[in-house]
Amino acid sequence: MSKDLHAPVIDWFDDNARDLPWRRPDAGPWGVMVSEFMLQQTPVSRVLPVYEHWLSRWPTPAALATEPAGEAVRAWGRLGYPRRALRLHAAATAIAQLHGGEVPRDHAQLLALPGIGEYTAAAVASFAYGQRHAVLDTNVRRVFARAVTGTQFPPQATTAAERRTAAGLLPAEEAVAARWAAATMELGALVCTARSPECVRCPIAARCAWRLAGSPAHDGPPRRGQTYAGTDRQVRGKLLAVLREAHGPVEQAVLDRVWDEPVQRARALDGLVADGLVEPVEDGVYRLPG
Repeated sequence: MSKDLHAPVIDWFDDNARDLPWRRPDAGPWGVMVSEFMLQQTPVSRVLPVYEHWLSRWPTPAALATEPAGEAVRAWGRLGYPRRALRLHAAATAIAQLHGGEVPRDHAQLLALPGIGEYTAAAVASFAYGQRHAVLDTNVRRVFARAVTGTQFPPQATTAAERRTAAGLLPAEEAVAARWAAATMELGALVCTARSPECVRCPIAARCAWRLAGSPAHDGPPRRGQTYAGTDRQVRGKLLAVLREAHGPVEQAVLDRVWDEPVQRARALDGLVADGLVEPVEDGVYRLPG
């Protein structure tokens, strides 16, 4: 596996990395963890104001754990995928109860926390504690697909071959490996983007297998687009918005006003209840979870 990519990518990152609050030393492991939950499928520009508010209100896991889960959902605002708020609250509660309020350093302990999977455990261990882990988010997978494999896009789901590629590229030294993880992620976010890669700005363009092959078009399964308008997800968001802004329980009649189609509205509300994002108080009355 070619390792002559390390220096140019890390040097590029040193010169071009965005100044983001979770990258600053004072963010600490909790700040890194919060950012990783919020950034899943959500652009940085939308995360920044919510992140700042969240950390000012709950600067530690213990601070969040003392509040009802519904407050986490309320503070999540319009970031989308609000189950992430419940998972972050559950992780904070476990950290407070099992780890003395400190985000664990050990990768296995991170992975055992509620709501934390392979990617998030590796990201927190790497970015918060400078450990050596392969951190495979969508941006990194796209960079590796193009630079190493020679394909425009990675597979829809992470494969064993991708994990082998990432492991083969991982620098041996812990601090360098952590920097490499952040640098490849930033390269995918800013330069090697999905729709309009700026190869003229890429520090490894001369070594990129996809570019050297003539930038062949994607020939795999059609890539899924993310639709929103008219979906159950949109209805769920509208219902949650009413509940977030309310100061107490909300009657069914108020929720009925957010969407005209009753079957879809009921299905969306039932889904919110099933996911633990909404609680029935009594017949026809709902609230955020306590």
